[in-house]
Amino acid sequence: MAEDWREVAKRVRNWGKWGDSDQIGTLNYITPEKIVAATRLVKRGRSFPLCAPYEADGPWSGSFFRRNPIRLMIVHGGDEQIADHLEGFGGSVGEAFKMMYQGPMRFADDVIVMNLQSGTQWDALSHVWYDHKLYNGYPASAVTGLGTTKNGIERVAERGQVVTRGVLLDVAGKNGVKHLAPNTIVTPEELDATARAQSIAVEQGDVVLVRTGWWGRFVETRDGEAFLTGSPGLSWRCAEWLHDKKAAAVAVDNVAVEVSPAEIEGTTLLLHMLTLREMGLMLGEIWALDELAADCAQDKVYEFMLVAQPLLIPGAVGSPVAPLAIK
Repeated sequence: MAEDWREVAKRVRNWGKWGDSDQIGTLNYITPEKIVAATRLVKRGRSFPLCAPYEADGPWSGSFFRRNPIRLMIVHGGDEQIADHLEGFGGSVGEAFKMMYQGPMRFADDVIVMNLQSGTQWDALSHVWYDHKLYNGYPASAVTGLGTTKNGIERVAERGQVVTRGVLLDVAGKNGVKHLAPNTIVTPEELDATARAQSIAVEQGDVVLVRTGWWGRFVETRDGEAFLTGSPGLSWRCAEWLHDKKAAAVAVDNVAVEVSPAEIEGTTLLLHMLTLREMGLMLGEIWALDELAADCAQDKVYEFMLVAQPLLIPGAVGSPVAPLAIK
């Protein structure tokens, strides 16, 4: 079995397909013509936010290296009393308050501290590697303590590339359940069966959204441990399926796109290795798909315009994203 995935890796490898200097991989399938075609899918003018809340009460437990976002107020209503005592303030902070509080205007300001991948997010192509190589053959040494110099998320963000046709494959809905059972493996065959049931076809340049119902389960239970460790998700064999479809990217409503635990013992995040490192295909994690799925089930339309631009963060190996599906 371990050797089987190495053979698949050779078959799905896209290194050099878009040139030796390429750093956006399968997003190259999103052409100007593809974007124009996606705009024609907007019929009702209804948009669906696919972003889970960035909040301190998220799924990340203290036992994991990621943490839930922390938001702090740095200026707030209680600071208004400062206006009555500005003469006692010196230095740049005091001068700033004196300038801002000259008239009747008062304001608030806040800051957020978070892992870039602790909420709804894209994995950049530099996020995962093996055998000392990133996507397109770049050396893993390109990723340093200062960030990555190759395959960073800014390569995507600076192009405004993630605007295309989105397709929802509602695997949970197709099976008549609110969410798949823990550790359920979603196979290529299951993806095909879901597409047939929905009368939808995945086309070149699409972003494929797969709903397992797992985020909705977390919202109901607030059980972060189960969300992180018991997740249903895609089989590593879906890499070849995505390659054959010429998908631009894939996003799922679970923690890591792929199923937990790993299908091959001792081989962690195998689908990540095949998609990010071999194919140059970005992965979207923790997307909130329930509202969109309910609408698709009602009108039987499982295609839409998808806008999912990452933040322009030079050197980052991932980015928060607030995707919109527009129908």
